[in-house]
Amino acid sequence: VKIIFFVLLVACLAGFLGSLMSVVILKILSWKRTLKHKSFEVLYIIGCGLLIATVAYFVNDGILGSGKAQMTRVLFTADKHVGFELPFFRILGSMAAFTTGAAGGIFAPSLGAGATIGAMVAEVFNFPPSNANILILAGMVAFLTGVTRSPFTSAILVLEMTDRHSVVFYLMVAALAANLFANLIDKHSLYDHLRDWYLKEVYTSAAATAEDSIP
Repeated sequence: VKIIFFVLLVACLAGFLGSLMSVVILKILSWKRTLKHKSFEVLYIIGCGLLIATVAYFVNDGILGSGKAQMTRVLFTADKHVGFELPFFRILGSMAAFTTGAAGGIFAPSLGAGATIGAMVAEVFNFPPSNANILILAGMVAFLTGVTRSPFTSAILVLEMTDRHSVVFYLMVAALAANLFANLIDKHSLYDHLRDWYLKEVYTSAAATAEDSIP
């Protein structure tokens, strides 16, 4: 019975951090829009690349990639160790890569970050592998929910990816709790804000084109 309390703990933490990451990404993208010259944007991209490479080489190479390697390891092997730093680096790497415009998006990295958060909590409280997997799956659902604000979609997606139908109740609970805690940071998802930005740009561009075409 007590596992549900730890599922809620993971869900609240991962949902909160997923939403927080989204807000930071939006602030960085907003700041990039104020840059006057393309050279500054190029310097930002180089800086992010150097940051990720430095962390990967000297500290922890878990910052690299989509997070699939970490998800596979903590879910399907007995090695659940992630430490306190890996969730941070997974989030940092995702923010740096996404804000540079690099291919890969934020979807898979969100699942990777959530998996490491769940594994970290399981490691702290010394959970056995079977229960640790429940927390890992809850973290994946919760972090993705924090980013997308689609709790049921996130739960069903992780359920279908991992084929763990026995834990559907825990995943649904994690999704709903994460959605509530994510709202403490922002009422809207990352994709909602990006959609609004893109629509505004389209309308502005269309209006400018219409004005130029008037004789």
